[in-house]
Amino acid sequence: MQSNKLRMAIRATAAVAVFGVAGQASAVSFSAGDYDVSVYGYARMNASYDVDSDQALSTRSGSFEDLAGNDNAPDGHFGADAVQSRLGFKTVSPEGVSVTVEGDFRPGNLRLRHAFGEYNGVLMGQTWSNFNSFVGNTSTLDFDSLPGLAGLQFRVAQARYTTGPFSVSLEDPQASLVGASVSSGGTPVLDGGGNQAVDANGDPVFVGRTTTSTQKDSMPALTARMEDSAGGLSYSAAVLAHQIGFDDGTNDDSAFGFATFVAAKMALTDMITIQGTLTYTDGANSYLYRSGENFGAASGYVNGNSLETLSGYGGSVGAGLNLGGGRSVNIGYGYVEVDWDDAVNDLGAAAVADQSEKNQAVMANYQWTPVKNVMMGVEYQFLKRENVDGTDGDANRILFAAQYNF
Repeated sequence: MQSNKLRMAIRATAAVAVFGVAGQASAVSFSAGDYDVSVYGYARMNASYDVDSDQALSTRSGSFEDLAGNDNAPDGHFGADAVQSRLGFKTVSPEGVSVTVEGDFRPGNLRLRHAFGEYNGVLMGQTWSNFNSFVGNTSTLDFDSLPGLAGLQFRVAQARYTTGPFSVSLEDPQASLVGASVSSGGTPVLDGGGNQAVDANGDPVFVGRTTTSTQKDSMPALTARMEDSAGGLSYSAAVLAHQIGFDDGTNDDSAFGFATFVAAKMALTDMITIQGTLTYTDGANSYLYRSGENFGAASGYVNGNSLETLSGYGGSVGAGLNLGGGRSVNIGYGYVEVDWDDAVNDLGAAAVADQSEKNQAVMANYQWTPVKNVMMGVEYQFLKRENVDGTDGDANRILFAAQYNF
């Protein structure tokens, strides 16, 4: 009996993450004709204090952007917002067709999170990538959470089929390439001697020059995932393959990238859980969570007339302690690393010097639910980044959150 309860609790946690709302089970439900309708959402305030450099994004999440080399940045920054607040609608027709539409207000305006329909295991629309799992995630107050979580922690347009614990999908591909751009036009900037001015990298400086991307996506991303539970263990594993390419009108090339992850959560007792994730990518670093400036790193680079892939790996580990009375403590660590050695050899160190090579974070929090559908919490965060050229930096942060579900 206890194992069944633990398994159901773990599954419920994953379902909560999928819909992004802790109060989904208490949504306002009613009938409209023959349709079952539910309205759900929450109002949430996030506040942060950055002890070191200002690393806050909207929702006050911690950012890795500009973290390296931040030693001389001003200290002490406070901010608060409510843009994580969201609203969702779900309807189920008499024939069993379900439709979900959900939005929130990040970074400050209404944006679409989910918009999909589902019938007999066939899903089409925008929702969480199938190359994704919340099973191994540690509960954090930071909306963007730890580096190294399982797969793409975002929502994409897709067509998916699910049967039992197995699902496959065709999805809008996610990738970025170093050097996949062409600059043209503009007026040259002259230095004091009347010569062409150059920037810190030795490149000529122009005013009004336009830059266009030569990257192209010719195929959807293909994913397959298995997710299930047994006793107190929940687990997930997935693979992804996609094509990356560029075409500048003279040269063009393409390559296949792939990614894979495993994730698991184990309930040791009715109070303690441990969880973790592992991810490996090659030519698919957009799916290596928080490996770049803030989210995915480049998946490849253009070297003359050829396209080369970049690999990376990462993971996270954490534990949760249920203290009873609606109180819990959670601590997690995440790490990602991208292998830039080939790019340095082919393009030169200066071309990729400021690219993020290693991102890592520790997050520890205390969460309290004083009454049903209300959560408050405080979290300590330590973020660290190291660039390809060895420049590094770190930051300490405090995050507070209050959420009211309906």
